[in-house]
Amino acid sequence: MRRVNSRLTALAATIALSVGFANQAYAEKIRIAIGHQSMCTDTYTAGIVIKEMKLLEKHLPKTGKYADAEYDISWSDYSSGGPITNQMMANKLNIGVMGDYPLIVNGAKFQETESLRTLYVAGTGYNLKGSGNAIVVPVDSDIYSIDQLAGKEVSTPVGSAAWGMLLKAMQDNGIASSDYILKNQSPAVGAANIAAGKIDAHSDFCPWSELMEYRGTGRKIYDGSETGIPYLHGVVVREDFSSKYPEVVTAFIKAVYEAGEWIRADPMQAVTLMEGWTGVEKEVLYLYFSKGGHLTLDPTIKDAWIDALAFDHTVLEKEKAIPPLDLNEWITEDFVKAAYSELGKDYEAEKADVVDAEVANKGLPNEIWHSRDGVTTYSDVPSFLTAMAQMTGTGAKLNATYVYDSETGLKLFGKTAFWVKSGESYNAFLRKGEAEEFAARQSGELIDFETAIANFVKEG
Repeated sequence: MRRVNSRLTALAATIALSVGFANQAYAEKIRIAIGHQSMCTDTYTAGIVIKEMKLLEKHLPKTGKYADAEYDISWSDYSSGGPITNQMMANKLNIGVMGDYPLIVNGAKFQETESLRTLYVAGTGYNLKGSGNAIVVPVDSDIYSIDQLAGKEVSTPVGSAAWGMLLKAMQDNGIASSDYILKNQSPAVGAANIAAGKIDAHSDFCPWSELMEYRGTGRKIYDGSETGIPYLHGVVVREDFSSKYPEVVTAFIKAVYEAGEWIRADPMQAVTLMEGWTGVEKEVLYLYFSKGGHLTLDPTIKDAWIDALAFDHTVLEKEKAIPPLDLNEWITEDFVKAAYSELGKDYEAEKADVVDAEVANKGLPNEIWHSRDGVTTYSDVPSFLTAMAQMTGTGAKLNATYVYDSETGLKLFGKTAFWVKSGESYNAFLRKGEAEEFAARQSGELIDFETAIANFVKEG
């Protein structure tokens, strides 16, 4: 890593020296209070999965100085990251899981105090190009691009990752904060207002945009990938807690790692169980956690993440009076490296591995999720559309379909993609503008999903 954290020198020594105190036992009750978000998919490996599968209990130290320790674990569920920071500052939580912009606010707010600090100790997951946040309009809206939001009412959970993305997107498109009406609305309220047509647009984080798409209430006009800045979530810990119980923090990160491994091993089982835990439809979760999905589950702290967080801070500086943030003081790899070492994993190798959907998803098969037969894959678009024509012709119940954006490689619902037919070729697009540009270049035509399927219905 590119920084030396002087504040953490003592922490590293504490971790190392703790072995020497193996005969000292904590008779105290160790309170582990965690703030997570069951309605934010990128926090699941440090939240709902660990909670429901009791992975933290599995990895907590139980020998040496912890032989007599009693653990009091509590989980508090929040709709966005901002309230988690408030509770951490009040010392009601000692571990928090949140997205990039809330992480920045968390570190900065703590550093603004004379004595309190948090540490950014691990990631949970990411999308290299920024997908996960999005701006959605009502499904029948005549708005198709972000530049049409000038003068409109736009809501977002202020303080969230989606709020930061919205500010960045507006800045990029030359729309000043005075050019639109910003409303602070929670994800659930924003989604309800989109469904009722009571707001022009709503910016939210994963998986709310896809929830609105899946339920047929909303349509994306802007994807976070257009910012070109990685979308990531991570774990912050109060420094006073990590100084006193470094092994507990390491155990938490080991649980994060195992949660990711569990999801990757059987995504279908994982999304089915997570639907029961969170209420988020498994078909939406599959868009995130299946092969080729939006999220790469990864606890490592990559150099690119540090650059992204530093950039995110400049975005907030332009719009809000956010305190300064010394990233060298705030970010540490000590605990995540310790976790990887204890698990026998190669930290540096995983840190160096970065997944780019545009490259990694090239050639991945399209998928149809049949309610009875499960997910079937199709190596090319014609075979996919042929199968769709056959299934819909027999009245089969289909849970969802999945295709890939021709520009970014992002996984999409087939029904929400913009389709272009050029000759005998069919391409799917996330955004209408790119579909129209492609159609013009290829002398093709923009069609909807139903028309694409109808073209493969066999007569007789």
